[in-house]
This record gives sequence, C-alpha cells and structure tokens, in this order.
Amino acid sequence: MHFFDSHHCLMSSVAPLVLFVTVATLSPGGATALATASGARFGFVRSLPLILGIALALALMAAVAAVGLGELLLRVPALQTVVKALGSVYLLWLAWRVIQSGAPHRKDGAQRPATMLNGLVLLALNPKSWAMTVSAAATFALLASSPQRLGLLLATVFGLAACVSLSLWCALGVVLAKWLRTDRQWRAFNIAMGLLLAGSIALTWT
Repeated sequence: MHFFDSHHCLMSSVAPLVLFVTVATLSPGGATALATASGARFGFVRSLPLILGIALALALMAAVAAVGLGELLLRVPALQTVVKALGSVYLLWLAWRVIQSGAPHRKDGAQRPATMLNGLVLLALNPKSWAMTVSAAATFALLASSPQRLGLLLATVFGLAACVSLSLWCALGVVLAKWLRTDRQWRAFNIAMGLLLAGSIALTWT
C-alpha cells in the first residue's frame, strides 16, 4: 500500500509539470510551423530527424536550466541580444527555404528536409525556449532532491512532450498535403508556412 501511495503522490506532483510542458510545446511557433511544412512536403518519416533534433535540443536546454546555467543567458542582456539576432537570421533563412519550395513533385526549392542539426540550432538560438525551460526549472524545483535529478526529470518530460506535439503538427502537414493538388495551392501553402515561421521572430523580441 505504501508503494502505491507514494506512486500516486509522485504522479500528482508531476502532473502540473506535465500540463505546463504539454501546453508550452503544443503552442504554435517557429518549430511547429517548420514541422508542419516538413510533414506536408517530405512526409512524416523523412521529417523525423527534424522532430528529434528539436526535442533533443529542448531536453538538453531543460537539463541545463535545471543546474542554473540557462539563467546566465537571461541575466546578460548583451548575450541575449546576440542570441536573438543569430536566431532571427537563422529563422529567416529557414523561412526563405520553405517559401522557395514548390510542390513535392517539382525539382525547385528544397529537395531535402531539415536535419536534426537544423532542429538543434533552431531551439538553441531561441531565447523564448530558454525562458520557458528556466521558468520550469524554477517553478518545479521542489520535485527533485538535487539539480541533477531535476535536470533528468525536466529533460525527460520536455523531450517526450516535444516529440509528441511536433509529431502531431507534422501529421497535420501530411493531412494538409492531401488537399494540395496544384502548384498554385502548394505555393500558397509554402508562403503561409514561411511567413508563420518568419513571424515567430517577433515573439523572440517581445
């Protein structure tokens, strides 16, 4: 009985963290727009490296935040500005790639999906992601007995939640692709996804 009581207590205490992370990762943004666009053009399987790269980056950022290193970025305005600038340029480049893409059957635009490295860099240069993981580390610090255990907990929850949420957005792209039959429709879709990706830059500067 003691085991089940302890297990129930643990699940109850972790539930708010899971809810927080689920809402945060499901919310539309640059990563979700990129996953949707990739799913539509390249399919789910070929988009997996991008999804795993973003999820791995978020997990690592959560672990770093748990031991206090992520807070350094938020406390140094100059460093934060540099990261924002680099992230903005990178997002614009990704958005341009999406906009330039044609229909999958055409040979114009990007012929290969974004890589795991693209996903890693996308998150690492996003101050909003750092703020989210640092906030989670501060809010749920009492869930673990040490920073290392907190880091493991946050990395697991953030990583799994990102995989699930991005898979859903990617699957949405796969479904939307079935409705895109003409070059003009694909062009409009790619422009919309590219603009959403570029528009997410504004969120990093607010």
